[in-house]
Amino acid sequence: MTQSTFRGSCLCGSVQYEITGDPQRFYHCHCSRCRKASGTGHASNLLIKPGAIKWIKGEDLIKAYKIPEAKRFTRCFCSVCGSAVPRYVKETDFIVIPAGSLDSDPTIHPQARIFWDSRASWSCGGDDLPVHSEYTTS
Repeated sequence: MTQSTFRGSCLCGSVQYEITGDPQRFYHCHCSRCRKASGTGHASNLLIKPGAIKWIKGEDLIKAYKIPEAKRFTRCFCSVCGSAVPRYVKETDFIVIPAGSLDSDPTIHPQARIFWDSRASWSCGGDDLPVHSEYTTS
């Protein structure tokens, strides 16, 4: 079985990474934290198992902001341009890859919209993706 390899970077290109393996999940998250962090109606994230990421350039430029009261919400970003970059979430044992940071299309398409009940009233929808009130494992 061949594993996929794809690359991504921040907006300015100072941080670059390579992923080897196939993402396990791809969600649009509508929670208020993802909306604030992305500045949009939802964050689009792929989840892949740890060990799949190799930093090509700029790992030392990555900064993190952890909301103190949040169980697992941390935002990692390039300290030069501020754009989101992948982060490891130990509580779920996944690497979260901001889909917009990829340099090419991923091997999977979005599978669901999560935290749908907390979405902004103006946020997008109307597609055939399943919706979930919170996290889902499928």
